[in-house]
Amino acid sequence: MIQAGIVGGAGYTAGELIRILMYHPQVNIDFIYSTSNAGNAVSKVHQDLIGSTDLQFTDTINADVDVLFLCLGHGNSTAFLENNSFSDATKIIDLSNDFRLEADANFNGMEFVYGLPELNKEAIVNAKYLANPGCFATAIQLALLPLASDGKFKDDVHINAVTGATGAGTSLSATTHFTWRDNNFSYYKPFTHQHLGEINQSVKQLQSNFNSEIIFMPNRGDFSRGIFATAYTKYEGTLEDAKTLYKSFYKDAKFTVVSDEDIHLKQVVNTNKCILHLHKHNDKLLVTSVIDNLLKGASGQAVQNMNLMFGFEETEGVQLKATYF
Repeated sequence: MIQAGIVGGAGYTAGELIRILMYHPQVNIDFIYSTSNAGNAVSKVHQDLIGSTDLQFTDTINADVDVLFLCLGHGNSTAFLENNSFSDATKIIDLSNDFRLEADANFNGMEFVYGLPELNKEAIVNAKYLANPGCFATAIQLALLPLASDGKFKDDVHINAVTGATGAGTSLSATTHFTWRDNNFSYYKPFTHQHLGEINQSVKQLQSNFNSEIIFMPNRGDFSRGIFATAYTKYEGTLEDAKTLYKSFYKDAKFTVVSDEDIHLKQVVNTNKCILHLHKHNDKLLVTSVIDNLLKGASGQAVQNMNLMFGFEETEGVQLKATYF
């Protein structure tokens, strides 16, 4: 059994991480750090865990844990690691955007590997420090990477994606109140979303001559969790060519599936899956991608990466059934 610590334990991603790790056969949760909830029962905040655990939040850390998960707000992981040190044997998985870009990957001598298993599996296996991808970034990259791997991008890529309310985190804002979100739909950060950096970085990793624009319109949806993303670009091949390319690229992927049938969110909510679907119209290829933003887009993928880093079966603890009905 490896010992795991979680920092920033009160948010949605931490709640899902706790839920997964509690039942992971290779992991014991050593501590869940939250200064605002220290001494409180974890189930008081994560109420779906009532009756399942006696764990309490703490404001102290164990520097000798085998793996540390950082579930902090963006920009806060760097501050935490500046003020806290851990054993040389401790592996760190950060779920913020602090270390995802190559320019930020080296921090105080710690070299963070970008943790998209379908792209960097070999590097993840050998990593000590890992930057978990963003939720929109995961759904969109998995839609685009096969085309980049074959040098197929010749033109701009247009993306429209909708995320559930949990994507905004637990803190209330003007656009997260029920009365605003219910029966409503809106865009935000048009063309400038922070995940564009890691998306472009990964596409160029596979297609170094990519110099077109990825045009991304993120939207807020009237549902709790999940991401539904559509991407289209010019494509010279046939639909069958595209299907062959995608199925070959993901033939060894444990959680990414290419479907011949139309897809929808209920197929992935509560799972670590990404499901893709392809459609050709004239000279455009449309790729649809669906994930659970809290699992494949955050905590599930973090555990998938942990499994790879410690030599466990990649799917261990994250073989979850969709909440279909």
